[in-house]
Amino acid sequence: MHAGRRTTVYTRPLARLIEQLQKLPGVGPKTAQRLALHILKRSPEEVEALAQALVEAKKQVGVCQVCFHLAAEPVCEICRSPNRDNSMICVVADSRDVIALEKTREYSGKYHVLGGVISPMDGIGPDQLHIQQLVRRVSKPDIKEAIIAISPSVEGETTTLYVGQLIKPFTRVTRIAFGLPMGGDLEYADEVTLARALEGRRELD
Repeated sequence: MHAGRRTTVYTRPLARLIEQLQKLPGVGPKTAQRLALHILKRSPEEVEALAQALVEAKKQVGVCQVCFHLAAEPVCEICRSPNRDNSMICVVADSRDVIALEKTREYSGKYHVLGGVISPMDGIGPDQLHIQQLVRRVSKPDIKEAIIAISPSVEGETTTLYVGQLIKPFTRVTRIAFGLPMGGDLEYADEVTLARALEGRRELD
């Protein structure tokens, strides 16, 4: 048996597709291969629609100028809604957390997305997050409560305490009561757990 050059398993266009899919979070080589082969089985119209949706989403979706949640307009639907409680702001790290909390249907106030958590190891300090914008929002007299809902990791705890101390002079500050293990993420918690966490929120020490 000759020990010559190995035959390429994938034709180049397929290899490129698999390579790009692997860049998505949580997608390993096997999942990327399965997704790529699935895409190739779809009709040209379906693949074109998928590609167009990706391009349009990237072009059109930005962040809300008020709360920094994902939005296709200057102000997101939640901030514009007349049915939301303007006296409450729920502070989260990421838009994924807004989506998770909205699924509980237990919270009717507004949100503020920090854009991450304080993580010196990753070079992320308070200045890289939307913290000063939050301070400006809660300093208004109509804000009665700020609920901090940040996942209980080491970085999350640091961010919660830092943000809490900054906004305490302006409003009541509470944090959700986690039924999650240390390091658990909001986006992976079920709706019942998150609903109970909101109901059982307590004053931030």
